[in-house]
Amino acid sequence: MSDSALSIGLFYGSTTCYTEMAAEKIQAQLNSLFDEDIVDLHNIKDVNLTRTAEYDIIIFGISTWDFGELQEDWESHWEEVHGLDLAGKTIALFGLGDQLGYGEWFQDALGMLHDAILPTGCNIVGYWPNEGYEFTASKALTEDKTQFVGLSLDDENQYDKTDARIEAWCEQLLVSMA
Repeated sequence: MSDSALSIGLFYGSTTCYTEMAAEKIQAQLNSLFDEDIVDLHNIKDVNLTRTAEYDIIIFGISTWDFGELQEDWESHWEEVHGLDLAGKTIALFGLGDQLGYGEWFQDALGMLHDAILPTGCNIVGYWPNEGYEFTASKALTEDKTQFVGLSLDDENQYDKTDARIEAWCEQLLVSMA
């Protein structure tokens, strides 16, 4: 499935490298599915979020820190997030969190990012079932509480499930993008 006009921008913030490693795995998986290098990685620590304008399909990666806080790079660009023109763009989200250590705030930053971009008129894809996780509360749940607003990873407690989750999620994205 090759379409050279298709390009995907993956923008992430990473403090401990876990989100960066997940971003690299997602990039590799999508490039493999499309049989082409179509995913450009951007660490928001080094790249302005206005670069999202270059892509029709955007993936945002964010981790939740402490008691439901934004990852520091996202926090420093938070006002910029609210000013992005994402109308008509297809957006997918993924997040990292610690469901056992911070179960009352699991994936909160993912939910906050979703809520920040939702009013822009973008098309959000890649919702993910919340089965197989143990947490108390999350701002990243859909209204009916059956799904997360994006792929949810927990490399602290479920590292062994990360690769399979990324693979399944990328397959799901492929269908959404077709």
